[in-house]
Amino acid sequence: MNVLKKAGWLIIPFFLSSCEKMGVLNSHGPVGQEESFLIKLSLALMLIVVLPVFVLVFWIVIRYRASNKKATYKPKWGHSNIVEGFVWGIPILIIIVLAYLTWVKTIELDPYKPLESEHEAIQVEVISTDWNWLFIYPDYNIAVMNELVFPENRPVSFRLTSASVMTSFFIPQLGSQIYAMAGMQTKLNLMANQVYEYEGQNQEYSGNGYAKMRFKAISTTQEDFEKWVEKAKNSPNKLTEEAFEELRKPTVDYPVTLYSSVVPNLFDNLMGEFMDWMNDSEMHRMHQKKGAMPEHNHQHQDESHENHEHHEHMMEHHSHESTTDKHNMEEK
Repeated sequence: MNVLKKAGWLIIPFFLSSCEKMGVLNSHGPVGQEESFLIKLSLALMLIVVLPVFVLVFWIVIRYRASNKKATYKPKWGHSNIVEGFVWGIPILIIIVLAYLTWVKTIELDPYKPLESEHEAIQVEVISTDWNWLFIYPDYNIAVMNELVFPENRPVSFRLTSASVMTSFFIPQLGSQIYAMAGMQTKLNLMANQVYEYEGQNQEYSGNGYAKMRFKAISTTQEDFEKWVEKAKNSPNKLTEEAFEELRKPTVDYPVTLYSSVVPNLFDNLMGEFMDWMNDSEMHRMHQKKGAMPEHNHQHQDESHENHEHHEHMMEHHSHESTTDKHNMEEK
């Protein structure tokens, strides 16, 4: 027994130290901490059922073993209202609590909902490529590849899209994973409550470089953030359309690169590039659904219409000649 106790005391620090590496259980900021609380609460509620089951399994095996003559022997026992009450009542209560939390927290933690703060949010446009992350700061007209920098205790409002296939933007310790899709815009609001260096990643399989599609998310003091912005503005690199086309090419582990200026409306133009294609396809589907004729059918229809008009004109001409002949015969 003493050996088991010592082993238990050794195992507990191991699990506690592991929480440091498990981002969702070592969360920072209002969103991450609230989501971490929900995970722990859900686990605790489920343990209300799981733990008694394990305890009862061992207790019943020991209590009602064949060699224990003191245990009550009831071979015809088959029902108990008390047992039924516990078996059905406790799970129902747990489901009610979980349903309430799901309803309330889904609304409270809506990723599109701006976070309450006395500070104005930092605007960041996120573009996922194969297989890197580009972060654009429209208010400062700067950009950075594979590194996200923002001040502590200040909300960050993200707009996300993809220059390629669908990806999933996720900073585990800050919470709320969200997808980035070509031709579409998603939104996310996060905030860090301390100076820290977080790990950001792509959670959606997107090809050969998926496993290395990571970035550093660094929360700094406001003063250090302003210094970083100044450093970016002094960078010799400029994010032109040509430079962006190079970034779009499949690349793994692209180095962190600062850009002192960004071509106007890069994010919106990128979405429009895919939306035009989707709109053309949608119009084509709508025409097919409504039974619109192909181009050669329209030409055939126009020719038929012209032939019909010519036929009507000839009929009118013959009718006029017949009327004239009849009138001449009556005069004679």
